[in-house]
Amino acid sequence: MNGSKPRLIKYSQNLILIGTGRSAFVFKIKDKDLALKIYFPHKKRIALEEATIYHKLQHIDYYPSLYDDGNNYIIIDFIEGYTLFQCLQKGIFVPEEKVKEISKALKMAEEVGLNPADIHLKNIIITSDGGVKVIDVARFMQQEKDNQWKDLKRAYFQMYSKKYFPKKVPTFILNLTSFIYKRRFLPKPIRVLFDSTE
Repeated sequence: MNGSKPRLIKYSQNLILIGTGRSAFVFKIKDKDLALKIYFPHKKRIALEEATIYHKLQHIDYYPSLYDDGNNYIIIDFIEGYTLFQCLQKGIFVPEEKVKEISKALKMAEEVGLNPADIHLKNIIITSDGGVKVIDVARFMQQEKDNQWKDLKRAYFQMYSKKYFPKKVPTFILNLTSFIYKRRFLPKPIRVLFDSTE
């Protein structure tokens, strides 16, 4: 680790690096349908929280199963498929029924006492068999209300589902939109679409 920025020096040849997030490196375990998430030294607390959350979600099929956990790692299902972000990149249409399934998955998490948060396009996967999985649940115990999924649903029904809206969106546009959304720099006409009030 160089300062506070994580740096991966080496890892086992039985692992394939598949992602680097804000708090962990994620690997696929070779020849197994498992993912190993190893948390940065200063983010170990999140490992314990995320393991606790996955224990609560164990009986809900919309979330990966937890197989093992420790003070700085978890092992969960490796999910084959495309994130919603990748669907937009590749022009893969996301039907309304999938949006409803995602809402159902989040509602089921609420029913076991969790507060789904940090729900964005890279944390939702349409699986290779057409199912839905929600990943990266580390923030499901936060107290603050998170309107991100409500805003994404509104964008889906008011923009994406319309015939004129392109189903394939360049990566830089997706990243720019995310940047603007997070910083609330949206112009007023677009901000109205994402207004969190009903």
